[in-house]
Amino acid sequence: MRTAFGLLAVVSLAAQNVSDTADAHIAAAKAAADDDFQNLFNFQCYGPGPGGQRAVPGAPARGAGQGAARGGQGAGGRGAGTPDRSTWHLEPVKVFDNLYFFGQSEYSVWAITTSQGIIVLDTIFDYSVEDEVADGMKKVGLDPASIKYAIVSHAHPDHDGGARFLQEHYGTRVIMSPADWDVLDKRTNGTKPKRDIEATDGQKLTLGDTTLTLYITPGHTPGTISTIFPVKDNGTTHIAALWGGVGLNMDRDAVEKYIQSAQRFSNIVKQAGADIILTNHTDWDRSKINLPLLAKGPVRPNPYIVGNQRALNFLKVAEECAAARVIDAK
Repeated sequence: MRTAFGLLAVVSLAAQNVSDTADAHIAAAKAAADDDFQNLFNFQCYGPGPGGQRAVPGAPARGAGQGAARGGQGAGGRGAGTPDRSTWHLEPVKVFDNLYFFGQSEYSVWAITTSQGIIVLDTIFDYSVEDEVADGMKKVGLDPASIKYAIVSHAHPDHDGGARFLQEHYGTRVIMSPADWDVLDKRTNGTKPKRDIEATDGQKLTLGDTTLTLYITPGHTPGTISTIFPVKDNGTTHIAALWGGVGLNMDRDAVEKYIQSAQRFSNIVKQAGADIILTNHTDWDRSKINLPLLAKGPVRPNPYIVGNQRALNFLKVAEECAAARVIDAK
């Protein structure tokens, strides 16, 4: 005879099993994405990953196809020759009082200005770093020789390829996780920086009047770095969170680590009260929409300030889509 407690446990377990389906996770991701993060939702839930690519209901898998192409380039190098400049160049944009965008049409470099120099988050490709970062800074009155640190989120050439240029021309110190430095050490092709500073989980990096906190969030790569840092909007301080790696790997173990990292970073973002969510690809954090607006001059309210709940929703989309892909791979 079952006790009331035993019966409740069985019913609860059955309910868990029914809801823990790929479709249930996709529904949760879709709800979190709402109108804010549709590109992220399509790419994470329907793009490349374990279990294969699903068809986007009612639409061609545009985000998936683009993401797959970018992922291949990012993981293996620049491809055959340097792409024509017209296909990747963007002019620099001032986003906040102390934050600038110096990236390409698909890949981001965020530059934080401080009282004692500049910190860049990622360095794009070797073929574009001089044009976008060095020359871009000069266009807005900044000195690229003031780049003291480059935090490379992860070991893919679309993010680490320009780091050696910054090392050699400006003496920039390059920071990566130990695990991703190890990945670079094994890479036999492409331009890569000399091994430099190894990040630690929860590390505080202070330059002048600004402190960034670095977190090791494995999954996209073995040692992806996600970062929390302050920005100022017309003198008012806000907290930005940069999720260091969006795309999913094909192996299930890496995706399970990705889920754990997304859950952990969500707690960090919530505790920090971050109201800005950024990535290093312009598709995922609405940069393709926001940057053209800000290029015309200051916008009030700043479109990057989305509030803490919407920042958490971004990470919820990443987590739930990854959970669906793990189930698909079973």
